[in-house]
Amino acid sequence: MVKRYAVLWFPFLLTDWYTKHNPQLVDIPFVFALPVRGRMCISAVNPSAARCGVTANMVVADARAAIPQLEVLQDKPLRKDRLLKSMGLWCMRYTPMVGVDTAGYLILDITGCAHLWGGEKAYLQEIHLQLKQRGYEVRIGIASTIGAAWAIARYGQHGTIIPDNAQQEILSTMPIACLRLESDLLERLKKLGFRTVISVTQIPPQVLKRRFGEDLAKRVRQTLGKEEEFIVPLKPVIPYAERLPCLEPIKTAKGIEVAIEKLLSILCKRLMGEGKGLRKAKLSCYRVDGKVKYIEIGTSRASAHVKHLLGLFKQKIPTIAPGWGIEVFVLEAPKVEDAVPVQELLWNGEGSLDNDALAELLDRFKGRDVTCHINRFLPDEHYWPERSIRLAVSLTEKRTTAWRTDRPRPTRLLNPPHPIEVSAPIPDYPPMLFRYKGEVHLIKKADGPERIEREWWIEQGEHRDYYYVEDGQGRRYWLFRLGHYQGDRSPNWYLHGFFA
Repeated sequence: MVKRYAVLWFPFLLTDWYTKHNPQLVDIPFVFALPVRGRMCISAVNPSAARCGVTANMVVADARAAIPQLEVLQDKPLRKDRLLKSMGLWCMRYTPMVGVDTAGYLILDITGCAHLWGGEKAYLQEIHLQLKQRGYEVRIGIASTIGAAWAIARYGQHGTIIPDNAQQEILSTMPIACLRLESDLLERLKKLGFRTVISVTQIPPQVLKRRFGEDLAKRVRQTLGKEEEFIVPLKPVIPYAERLPCLEPIKTAKGIEVAIEKLLSILCKRLMGEGKGLRKAKLSCYRVDGKVKYIEIGTSRASAHVKHLLGLFKQKIPTIAPGWGIEVFVLEAPKVEDAVPVQELLWNGEGSLDNDALAELLDRFKGRDVTCHINRFLPDEHYWPERSIRLAVSLTEKRTTAWRTDRPRPTRLLNPPHPIEVSAPIPDYPPMLFRYKGEVHLIKKADGPERIEREWWIEQGEHRDYYYVEDGQGRRYWLFRLGHYQGDRSPNWYLHGFFA
C-alpha cells in the first residue's frame, strides 16, 4: 500500500487558542512575548498583528513602534508545545499515527484511513471544518511523502493533494525553503542564487552532497520519496478507569459502599504500581431504568489510599438515588499525578505539607461542604503586587523563588485596590488621615514612600508610591498613590492591603 501523509500547519495556533477564550480580542492586534537574552521577543502573533507586519522573533519594542496600540501578553515556556500535543491527541480520531514536528506542525499518517470519509478530499475538508469550528486557522496538504505534504501546507495552496509520484513536478517551482532546511544553510543557498526546488534537484546528488553537505541531499531525497522518513507517533494517555458489573441490581447504601471499595482497591493498586495517585475521581452508577447517577471527589494531593478515598465517597453515598437498582459501576480518575513517597519525620514530630494526615483532613473539609475552597499560594517573580503571588497547583508544589522579606507586605491583599479619600501635606509625604468606607483613620505612624514601577512589558500605566501606615487604634494599612502628586485631596489614592 502506498504511504500517504497529511501535514497540518497552524499559523496562529497560540493566539487562536487565546482568542477562543477571550473573544473581545478578535479584532485587536496582540502578541505573546518571552524574555530572550535580556530582551522581550515575540513568540506568537494574531492575524491582526500579522497584517500590520509584526512577526515572530521580533523585539517587542520594534513591534510597538509599528503598532502603538499593540497588546503584549506574557507567554510561558513550552505552552505552544503542550497545546500542539493536545491538538495531536485530538487528531487521533482521524488516524492512530500522529506525530508532532518541532517546528510546530502535525504530521498524520493517513495510509488506509481516508476512504472511511469518502476519499482524501472529503477527509481533508472534514478535518479543516472541525478545526475551523473550534476557532483554529489551519492549512493542510496531502502527499506521499512527509516533506512534500509539509511543503504544500506551509508554502503551497491550502487543500492541495499531490498524487503519488508527482512530488517533483509540483514542487519544482516552489521556494527552496520548503525543503525544511536550517536557516544558515538556507541563507547560504540564497546567496548563491538557488531560489526554487528545481534549481537544487537538477544538480547531481554526489555534487550536492560534496558542495553543501548531507543535510541538503537528505532533505531532497526525503521530499521526492527516494528515502523513507518516519514519524514518532504520539501515545494517548491510557485512561484510569475500572468497571464493575453486578449480578443483581444494587439498591442499598452498604452495597454501593462495597462496590466502591472494590473498584478503589483495583484502581489504587494500579496507581501505586505506576507511582501515581489520583486528584479527582468520578463514580458513575448506571441504573436499571437507563438513568445514570454521578458523584465526584477531589483530593489536595495525589493519593492512592483506599481507606481515605472510600471515606470521601461515603460522605456522598446518601446523594445517590438507586431507584430500581444499579447494575453497573464505573470509577474514573480524570486527574492523576505522580505521588512520591515521603519519609516521615518520626524522631522529631514536626509537621509539614507532606503530611498525609493534613491532606486527608483538608479533603474531609471539602467533602462535607461543596462550597469550601482551600487554596495555597506561592511567591512569583514579579514586583507588581497583584502578580507577586500565584495559586499553587497542589499542596506539595515546591516554590521556585523566595518570599520577599526585605519590605513589609500585607497579610491580606485587596484585588482590585479600593479607592480612598486622603489628606496629605506635600509631595512624597505620607498622608495625615484617610477615609475608608465612611470611617476616618488618623495616621500616627508611617513609612515610605516605596515606589513600584509598572511592568512595561506586560501593560502600560503609572507607577505607585506605597506607604506603610498605622492609625490611632494600632491598625496597619498599605496605601499607595497612583502616579505623581496632584493635590492633598486627589482621587488617585488607594488602599491595597491590611497587616496582621
